[in-house]
Amino acid sequence: MVSVTRSVFGELPSGAGTVEKFRLQSDQLRVDILSWGCTISALEVKDRQGRASDVVLGFAELEGGLNSAPVAGGPQARLQRRKVQGCGGNQLHIPLNFWRNSYEESFLDFSKVLWTPQVLSNGVQFSRVSPDGEEGYPGELKVWVTYTLDGGELVINYRAQASQTTPVNLTNHSYFNLAGQGSPNIYDHEVTIEADAFLPVDETLIPTGEVAPVQGTAFDLRKPVALGKHLQEFHVGGFDHNFCLKGSKEKHFCARVHHAGSGRVLEVHTTQPGVQFYTGNFLDGTLKGKSGAVYAKHSGFCLETQNWPDAVNQPHFPPVLLRPGEEYDHTTWFRFSVA
Repeated sequence: MVSVTRSVFGELPSGAGTVEKFRLQSDQLRVDILSWGCTISALEVKDRQGRASDVVLGFAELEGGLNSAPVAGGPQARLQRRKVQGCGGNQLHIPLNFWRNSYEESFLDFSKVLWTPQVLSNGVQFSRVSPDGEEGYPGELKVWVTYTLDGGELVINYRAQASQTTPVNLTNHSYFNLAGQGSPNIYDHEVTIEADAFLPVDETLIPTGEVAPVQGTAFDLRKPVALGKHLQEFHVGGFDHNFCLKGSKEKHFCARVHHAGSGRVLEVHTTQPGVQFYTGNFLDGTLKGKSGAVYAKHSGFCLETQNWPDAVNQPHFPPVLLRPGEEYDHTTWFRFSVA
């Protein structure tokens, strides 16, 4: 049985609108989602003693979240995770940041707008229309993001329809810490990612175009590794890379993270061909979140199911263009349990 409650979370500056909070609750999970960016603002999970803790980094009040791109828990833009270098083979002209790339922290991203909500029996659906030319992207794009809860499983479905051919790659950018948000780091987390290959990146974190085997490298996470020990052993400062999944367009296993101290387990399944594993490398302690928590480097991790980054410029990557008459439709399942 899932309950869904609706409340006012805050008012946007200059009368720009009211932000609502939607609480989805089952016997195992409690999830708070905001209409501002359809952002997951809290996610409470029980440990092996039955004690619930919030495992998502974020902010307790609207003011803290208005400029919180580093820990935003919703879809970021039409293209996610450093997708294109100004233009692709179809001459898509979009804004460039200081790295000369379309980065997830875009000028007007999807996590910085008010979405239209619709309450469901077991969740909430958000929608918005990205107008033709927004951030230089061609065509009007209608987007629906639906969150539903089923026991210990949070399901996120993304749908989109375009009036012109345009690249689309949506994902969720939540930062997790299974020890509880505000815990100092994620070094005691055990990580598994079901991928035989990954995408090497250049100095600006854009994929080079190579699809490299994980065998014998720090990126071989096919068997569980203790994250802190693994980073130290391979002299790696953290992960911010796309892992190439084995699965088809059907639901397939992606990743598993286990926190032995609490017993909490997160398993991820998806219909997407990739997952960006990010270990909070750019968190620097300047953000103060819920309950006064300070978010330092490696204090949270992201598992962003997605198409492969820079697919617009790499013809051997899975296709990323959505054409009129087609529908973008992908689902990710986040299942929480204890072990």
